[in-house]
Amino acid sequence: MGILDRAIRIIIALVIAGLYFTKTEPVTGTVGIVLLVVGAVFLLTSIINFCPLYTVLGIKTCKK
Repeated sequence: MGILDRAIRIIIALVIAGLYFTKTEPVTGTVGIVLLVVGAVFLLTSIINFCPLYTVLGIKTCKK
Protein backbone atom coordinates (compact mmCIF):
# COMPACT_ATOMS: atom_id res chain seq x y z
CA MET A 1 0.00 0.00 0.00
CA GLY A 2 1.44 3.35 -1.02
CA ILE A 3 1.99 6.33 1.26
CA LEU A 4 -0.70 8.45 -0.41
CA ASP A 5 -3.22 5.60 -0.15
CA ARG A 6 -2.44 5.16 3.54
CA ALA A 7 -2.74 8.89 4.22
CA ILE A 8 -6.10 9.13 2.44
CA ARG A 9 -7.45 6.15 4.38
CA ILE A 10 -6.34 7.64 7.71
CA ILE A 11 -7.91 11.02 6.87
CA ILE A 12 -11.19 9.37 5.84
CA ALA A 13 -11.22 7.29 9.05
CA LEU A 14 -10.62 10.37 11.20
CA VAL A 15 -13.34 12.36 9.42
CA ILE A 16 -15.86 9.53 9.86
CA ALA A 17 -14.96 9.17 13.55
CA GLY A 18 -15.23 12.92 14.07
CA LEU A 19 -18.63 13.08 12.41
CA TYR A 20 -19.88 10.09 14.38
CA PHE A 21 -18.73 11.25 17.80
CA THR A 22 -19.99 14.81 17.29
CA LYS A 23 -23.36 13.29 16.39
CA THR A 24 -23.58 15.05 13.03
CA GLU A 25 -27.02 14.36 11.53
CA PRO A 26 -26.30 12.11 8.51
CA VAL A 27 -23.83 10.01 10.51
CA THR A 28 -26.05 8.71 13.29
CA GLY A 29 -27.86 5.48 14.05
CA THR A 30 -27.25 2.43 11.89
CA VAL A 31 -25.60 4.42 9.11
CA GLY A 32 -23.21 5.91 11.64
CA ILE A 33 -22.25 2.52 13.03
CA VAL A 34 -21.65 1.11 9.54
CA LEU A 35 -19.49 4.12 8.63
CA LEU A 36 -17.60 3.79 11.92
CA VAL A 37 -16.81 0.14 11.09
CA VAL A 38 -15.66 1.15 7.59
CA GLY A 39 -13.47 3.85 9.14
CA ALA A 40 -12.00 1.32 11.58
CA VAL A 41 -11.18 -1.03 8.70
CA PHE A 42 -9.53 1.86 6.80
CA LEU A 43 -7.47 2.75 9.87
CA LEU A 44 -6.47 -0.87 10.55
CA THR A 45 -5.43 -1.54 6.95
CA SER A 46 -3.40 1.68 6.98
CA ILE A 47 -1.62 0.72 10.20
CA ILE A 48 -0.74 -2.81 9.07
CA ASN A 49 0.03 -1.57 5.53
CA PHE A 50 -1.99 -4.33 3.88
CA CYS A 51 -5.40 -4.43 2.22
CA PRO A 52 -6.80 -7.91 1.50
CA LEU A 53 -9.20 -6.52 -1.10
CA TYR A 54 -6.26 -5.12 -3.08
CA THR A 55 -4.71 -8.60 -3.17
CA VAL A 56 -7.92 -10.15 -4.52
CA LEU A 57 -8.34 -7.43 -7.15
CA GLY A 58 -4.63 -7.28 -8.05
CA ILE A 59 -4.30 -3.58 -7.20
CA LYS A 60 -0.89 -2.22 -6.16
CA THR A 61 -0.50 1.37 -4.97
CA CYS A 62 3.08 0.92 -3.78
CA LYS A 63 5.85 1.62 -6.29
CA LYS A 64 8.01 -1.31 -5.14
